[in-house]
Formats: sequence, structure tokens, C-alpha cells
Amino acid sequence: MFKPEVYKKRRENLKKSLSKGVYLFMGNNETPMNYPDNTYHFRQDSNFLYFYGLDIAGMAAIIDIDNDKEIIFANDMDIDDIIWMGPQPSVKELASKCLINETQPFSKLADYLQKSKKSGQKIHFLPPYKHDNMIYLNKVLGLPFEKMKDEASLEFILAVIALRNVKEQIEIEEIDRACNIGYLMHTTSMRMTKPGLYEREIAGVMEGVSLSYGSVPSFPIILTKNGQTLHNHYHGNKLQAGDLMLQDAGAQTPMYYASDNTRTLPVGGKFTTKQREVYEVVLNSINGSIKLMKPGVKYFDVHLSASEILASGLKDLGLMKGDIKEAVKLGAHALFMPHGLGHMMGLDVHDMEDLGQINVGYDKDTRPSDIFGTAFLRMGRELKSGYVLTNEPGVYFIPELIDIWKKERKFTDFINYDKLEAYRDFGGIRLEDDILITEKGSRILGEKRIPISVEEVESFMRG
Repeated sequence: MFKPEVYKKRRENLKKSLSKGVYLFMGNNETPMNYPDNTYHFRQDSNFLYFYGLDIAGMAAIIDIDNDKEIIFANDMDIDDIIWMGPQPSVKELASKCLINETQPFSKLADYLQKSKKSGQKIHFLPPYKHDNMIYLNKVLGLPFEKMKDEASLEFILAVIALRNVKEQIEIEEIDRACNIGYLMHTTSMRMTKPGLYEREIAGVMEGVSLSYGSVPSFPIILTKNGQTLHNHYHGNKLQAGDLMLQDAGAQTPMYYASDNTRTLPVGGKFTTKQREVYEVVLNSINGSIKLMKPGVKYFDVHLSASEILASGLKDLGLMKGDIKEAVKLGAHALFMPHGLGHMMGLDVHDMEDLGQINVGYDKDTRPSDIFGTAFLRMGRELKSGYVLTNEPGVYFIPELIDIWKKERKFTDFINYDKLEAYRDFGGIRLEDDILITEKGSRILGEKRIPISVEEVESFMRG
């Protein structure tokens, strides 16, 4: 945990944005894998972590604005728990770590909420994503399951996002730590990537690096020679010389802050001429767009600029043609990059996605696009100092998508379908860095940038 004052200050800042009523924070419970006592690794709710810091299952908390109360609801461990887990701090001792003075047994939460509701107080809650918490809200507040997302408090959501979007210095230091672990995960893979290995052997070692630093990967590792599948979690392929291997992985610190990086490697340690040409198109896009990231610039516009750099490079290779700005405006480039440039990152690798991506990444001045490709951009709003987000352009040759567009004769003024036939089995290339927006510009997070230029990658893999 951070110092107790950190959590108190966060809650005080939150209360400045709240109106009347009771604001409910539901922590997470243990989740069974196959029977009740065999659980998945516990992961506390990120909003509960942000405002209370307590990484303990079975907790909830309320901020009652009308009655000026802050209460944590949880149960003390009994002797059965202590036999299996050893001595445990009391709920009061835990609450003192985030400067909460009042605690009550968890069973009292239902009484408090129902009494507040009967007295006319509004109960504000954040969108639940765990089924047990949904069942609890249904039982205690009588909320229909299908309406829970709509009934969640927009006022509460926006107040939380406004605080969590701008990272404090202590958070930036944690994300730097996550990026340093991520560096070791990716460079370890670079040393290992040779013909004859199975993808799972490398993915397993990468996960082991993260575990050795006290936590788990920030999301299930993507590592595949079929990089044209954007989120490919299958690790059963045997690597062969001449393959490209895409690895998208990040670390999570014991404080739960995340990193998220992608590199694409030549199996055997040297790019072919065709691979190098496409790789440098993506490299130019990531390097060119990072330079544009600074306060006051909309990330939506950075996405478009990155897409134009990408499309221009593909035009140089003969795969695209025509007016590049017009091609990107209409979405023709999305045949090759059918996703957005990046997303917010922090306590969640897709930060606060549970609160609604449109609320996190957009605002009243910047709205999502409905054009294929750009419509998947998770982050479009104006950048501010303290924002942390990813930058991850890519070029993918997806045979199924190529066939559909070719049959429909889509964007024939911008795409050379005949030239594309030679790339059907190419796969995909994605490069990704984690970026902090500073007062005057931006910087890549982590002590060192993971090798990224053709020369750096080939040299590191040889070494």
C-alpha cells in the first residue's frame, strides 16, 4: 500500500465532485476455479484499490455524503481462517491503513443500504462486472440484472475517472517498475526465439519472469507466429526459421500497476527483405506518432496521423495508392490496421474499462468514430499531463478480411489487391510502447526502451 494519507486525500478529492447520497464501493471476492477452496489468484477491484488500497477479499465501503460517514464493511478472520492462513490483522487494523475510523461486519451493509434507500437517499454504485456482486445488488437493492449497467451512477463514474485518468507521481513510479519488468520479459523472449521451439516454451518463461517479481502478467500473454490474429492466445505452434513472432505482454507490480508492450521478432534473428520493409512502415508510424503526443493534442488526431504514416509507407510498397489522407479519412487503411492506436493504462491494463470506455477515452468534445478500424479506438480525448497510455500501430494481412473486401470491391481506388496476394501468408507486425504525457511533451515509460529498430532487434537476438 501507499501511505495512509494517499487514500484519504483521494477520497477527499472525490467527495468534492459528489452530490448527495450514499456512494458504494464493492470489493471483489475469491473466485473458484473448479471447487470453492481452489481459487484463482485473487485480484481486488481497481477502484477499491485506488481509494482504499486494501487487497483483501470480502470487503465493501461506503461514503455517505449526507451523514458525513465513511465505513468499511468486512468480517474479521476466525480461528478456522487462522489455522490455514496464520494470524491476520483485524478489520479495524486494516481500515487504519487507509485512515477509515468506522468499520462494521459485512452483514450490516445490506441494512445500511436499505435504510438509506427508505429514507430517500440515492444509492450510487459503479458498474458491476463480477456476478457475485451483481447478485448482491439484485438482492439488496432490487436491481434487475439487465438494468445494472444503465442504473450505475454516471456522476460517480465520471468523478472516479477524472481522478484516475491523471496519474500521481507515486503511480508513475509504479508503472515505471512494471515497464522495467516488462523489459526483462520481452528481452528474455528475444534471447530465446529460435527455430524449433514451441511458442508455449517462450510464453511460459515470460510469465515466469513476471512471477519472479512478485506478481503476474498484467493480461494473458499474446505470443504467436500468426500475428494477423490481433489477440491470439494459442501457444501451440512450433517456430521455424523465417517466421515472424508477435509478442504482446506486460507485467503487473505487486501494487497492481500495469505495463503493456508489443514487439515482433524474426525467428532465427534476421528479418527477410519483405519483413524488414513492412516492419519499418510500422516503426515509422510508432516513432512518428509518439513525437505528436503532448498536452492539448487529441489522441484521436494522433491516431489519424499514425494511420497516415502507415498508409503512406504501404503506398511506397505498392500495397496502397491514391490520396492517403482521403484513404485514412474513409477507413481504407483499416484493411491493414483494423484497431485503434492505443488506450489508457494504469491499475488496469485497459484502464477503467469497467467504467465504460466511452467515459474514459472520450468526452463531450471528442466522440468515437463509426468508421471501421477507427471505431475501435479506445482513447480519443485531448491529452493532459499525467495521462498514461499505449501507442501500438500495426500492419496485418488477414486473408479472410482481404477476401471479403476484394469480393465487395471495397476501396479499389486505394488498395492494390493484386499486389496483396504475395502477402497472404505474411502474418502481422505490431509495435507498442507505454507513454507518459508530461507538461511539455511525452516520454516512453521504463528505464530503457525495449529494442525496437531492425538493427537493435537483430543485434540483441544475436547477442
